[in-house]
Amino acid sequence: MDRNSALKLLKKHVKNQNTIKHSLASEAVLRALARRLGENEDEWGLAGLLHDVDYEISEGNPSIHGIMCTNILKENSVDKEIIDAINAHNEMASNAPCRNTKFHYALAAGETITGLITATALVYPDKKLASVKTKSITKRMKEKAFAASVNRDVIMECEKLGLTIDEFAKTALEAMQSISTDLGL
Repeated sequence: MDRNSALKLLKKHVKNQNTIKHSLASEAVLRALARRLGENEDEWGLAGLLHDVDYEISEGNPSIHGIMCTNILKENSVDKEIIDAINAHNEMASNAPCRNTKFHYALAAGETITGLITATALVYPDKKLASVKTKSITKRMKEKAFAASVNRDVIMECEKLGLTIDEFAKTALEAMQSISTDLGL
């Protein structure tokens, strides 16, 4: 599946613009991580773009989110590695830890940090990603009450990619800044 087909598929199943922006941000972060780690940028980017394709269908229910998209993705001939990574990004659905590859860890950590970065941008007066610094993100990581729904433990899985939180936050922030117009930030 190419990116244009993936974007059409996402927009067919997801109507909420914030979820679409989150998917675009996740795609950018995953592409940047793939470049940095010498992995398949297109494959990782598609996983970032499509990881929430079932979010509205599953009504965000963590016990089924990720699982429902398997059929959607199989029907659209999405590669098994992408489907596996998407299923692994929400371990609550499987009731057991299932992430065991760099791809799995990258998707889970990468899509999660987008929420922290977005929340950080939104507390700035101009609400722009351009104003955010890596240090602000790592500082907010320590503030459990800030963006409380963002799972810091999942973000810290960046270490399983061989990246420190500073390196990971910088890579993710720069990726999101590169598409800030698309994100409205």
